[in-house]
Amino acid sequence: MLDLLIKNISYLATAEGSTPLKGFEMGNVSITQGTTIGIKDGLISYIGAESNAPKANEYLDAGYSLVTPGLVDAHTHLVFGGWRQHEFELKLSGAQYLDILKAGGGILSTVTKTRETTEDELFEKAKKLSHQMALYGTTTVEAKSGYGLNLDDELKQMRVVKRLNDETLPDFVSTFLGAHAVPPEYKGNPDEYIDYVCDEVLPTVSSENLAEFCDIFCENGVFDVQLSEKLLRKAHKYGFLLKIHADEIDPVGGGELAGQLGVHSADHLIAATDEGIRLMAENSVIGCLLPATSFYLDKPYARARYMMEQGMALAVASDFNPGSSPSFNLQFALNLACLKYKMTPKEALCAVTLNAACAVSRADTVGTIELGKKADIVIWDAPDLDYLCYRYGNNQALHTIKNGGILQ
Repeated sequence: MLDLLIKNISYLATAEGSTPLKGFEMGNVSITQGTTIGIKDGLISYIGAESNAPKANEYLDAGYSLVTPGLVDAHTHLVFGGWRQHEFELKLSGAQYLDILKAGGGILSTVTKTRETTEDELFEKAKKLSHQMALYGTTTVEAKSGYGLNLDDELKQMRVVKRLNDETLPDFVSTFLGAHAVPPEYKGNPDEYIDYVCDEVLPTVSSENLAEFCDIFCENGVFDVQLSEKLLRKAHKYGFLLKIHADEIDPVGGGELAGQLGVHSADHLIAATDEGIRLMAENSVIGCLLPATSFYLDKPYARARYMMEQGMALAVASDFNPGSSPSFNLQFALNLACLKYKMTPKEALCAVTLNAACAVSRADTVGTIELGKKADIVIWDAPDLDYLCYRYGNNQALHTIKNGGILQ
């Protein structure tokens, strides 16, 4: 006896497997018409014709709508104090992202607010936001620290992510981003700050098992390639999987470093060089692209099609944060992937499901609709995949199903 049977599906669109689809293989998304999905104990246990389906305790009528896997947001900064609406007019008047940071605003403004906010307050704020994300169809979320920039406040952020994973939907993947910026107490001394992170913070994060990944912001005015390599190599010794904010604004060599180290994912990549892209493709680095950040900052978009031509696997994420992408709407990122990266709807769907799941090391359980995987499913207010990618600005998720339960 099934727990739940989803019937009257117009089209089921899903990639398959547990490894990333590279290059133009990202278009290998199957679209099946007129099938049903059975769920038992939170897992997908039946896919096929309704006439052959086992009986179920509950039935959900999809209303002849599109069904896809739950979306996976592979890059967010979900846990933070305050917001940054006070910078909005500065942006409109032409102030640049790194200029605001140098003046003590930007990330450092959020650091001040996050340090002032208690763990319980951060948790309640993130809990509300994560519920809204789930209502938009996002069922797995990577969440970074990086707004504490000292031992106690970095740990505070990661404890919030752990609580979210234990107490709320969606599922969360924790990333330590202690090297997000140089904090005020180390102003002008990024080398000393990286030593502090390596010697004091990393060991504690590891011993308390608060993060799976380690990330760093490799960029002019933040951390150069040498310091980035130093931290990432130290993190690897502690058993962390590696990520890097690479070449977001300037081509400083982050893509090349990502390829040389074979990191799990390299994120942003707006200014990635041909050589960096070649190295990343050769070493199976997943490129995690963040089109909503380009949109909000009015910056160029990453060269997605060139990366695909070189055989890179690409994920697309929201980069939700209070400064450069204050939106968790992964549907909008999906729209932008088609409009600005020129991905086909199938390629874009792969980028926010299977490849995104691979970017956070969860593709063995989520990212596709296949027997034995978690029943993370979205029923859309759309008849087909083209319609989902064509409409923008409104929430098209009718029902989000997480671990077999229908989100209310």
